[in-house]
Amino acid sequence: MHTTRDNDNLASVIVPVYNCEDYLSEAIESILAQTYRPIEIIVIDDGSTDNSAEIAKRFAPDINYFFQTNSGLGAALNQGIKLAQGNFFSFLDSDDLWMEDKLSRQMAVFKKKQDLDMVFGHLMQFHSPELSEDEKKRIIIHAGIMPGFFKGTMLIRRESFHRVGLFETGLKLGDFIDWYAKAKEQKLKSFMLSELVMKRRLHNSNMGINERDSRTDYLHILKRSLDRRRKMDSS
Repeated sequence: MHTTRDNDNLASVIVPVYNCEDYLSEAIESILAQTYRPIEIIVIDDGSTDNSAEIAKRFAPDINYFFQTNSGLGAALNQGIKLAQGNFFSFLDSDDLWMEDKLSRQMAVFKKKQDLDMVFGHLMQFHSPELSEDEKKRIIIHAGIMPGFFKGTMLIRRESFHRVGLFETGLKLGDFIDWYAKAKEQKLKSFMLSELVMKRRLHNSNMGINERDSRTDYLHILKRSLDRRRKMDSS
């Protein structure tokens, strides 16, 4: 999908997937529909046992598919980062969707504002169509479009990402919250687009729903961030 000379403007899109056969096709199609080129799409299969591998491979050669033994979301994201060739990184969970002009709008901002590290956009949540009315009532949705300080809405320069470092691998929840806290501590410069760039799917298999017992991860993230800030203030 790209040549070496394109790498300065290449947007590497990293898609971690674990047992997401119902939604993966739509996620990949929303990336392939992007009006921006050049892009490379890296799908990291974190040990799926369903048909996710078969579905991803149908999109070859438009995507690069890699399998790893189940190691968790953070490890899958980091593997994608290590394989990425572009000077810009972006991420999409395998059940979410991008608007077709997401990358075009964000790259336009980078061209105008050379000092920026990362560009975000607005997101909208939606109930997955297969949910029953009872299931929709159980899964709370925030209606309307909202600012998306969220992994899937971000486009970031390669060197800026590495100033912060890789994702934590010991967390079941809050991988991006932890990373973004570090980005703020490093004083990365960001910009929020007013336009919708991503639709976040809510369904019965969302990690935030299924990993309720892991919500203490959020407390650990907060404590670590506070500890780092205190250390910085005292130095």
